Amino acid sequence: MFADKLTSDAALDPPGLVAVAVAHAFALFVGVSMAANVSGGHLNPAVTFGLAIGGNITIITGLFYWIAQLLGSIVACLLLKFVTGGLAIPTHAVASGMNAVEGVVMEIVITFALVYTVYATAADPKKGSLGTIAPIAIGFIVGANILAAGPFSGGSMNPARSFGPAVAAVDFSQNWIYWVGPLIGGGLAGLIYGDVFIGSYAPLPVQEEYP
Repeated sequence: MFADKLTSDAALDPPGLVAVAVAHAFALFVGVSMAANVSGGHLNPAVTFGLAIGGNITIITGLFYWIAQLLGSIVACLLLKFVTGGLAIPTHAVASGMNAVEGVVMEIVITFALVYTVYATAADPKKGSLGTIAPIAIGFIVGANILAAGPFSGGSMNPARSFGPAVAAVDFSQNWIYWVGPLIGGGLAGLIYGDVFIGSYAPLPVQEEYP
């Protein structure tokens, strides 16, 4: 819960931050691995948006993924609230001393890194055997981003991850930050990697064999 509601005091709890980062890294590694052969491992609206911007999926497909991601997050948070006897569900918020714009910029940067990693390890046609480590690479970048940004913006990178708790807690006061930042970051990664690096890629011609 450390990365879900940050205050200046929470930033002084390194063990808690490391625990949250490691838990997210492993959970995302497993989640992407499980869903990779079904949906491509789409667990994050910002990643889905970045892949749509880069031309890897259609807008319609992306919208269906968004619906599933948001519903999954909402149901998970409501179930958590139920099984914990109605305990408060923490929501994402920027740390004390930061303003909303700074939070948006932080989320742009870390989500760009996440979606760029997704492209480099999973979506790039030149990835070769690198694709086999895509789930763990994606999990690691999320864990690293939480270590770096957790004390400041919460290290969300995922609008669904922030939206579900906001619905369960009925607190949308800063939720827009975790839509604007991740979607801009994911979209920029899609434009740069998907449309430039992949878009300009031309496979080598098949070599003819001569007797």
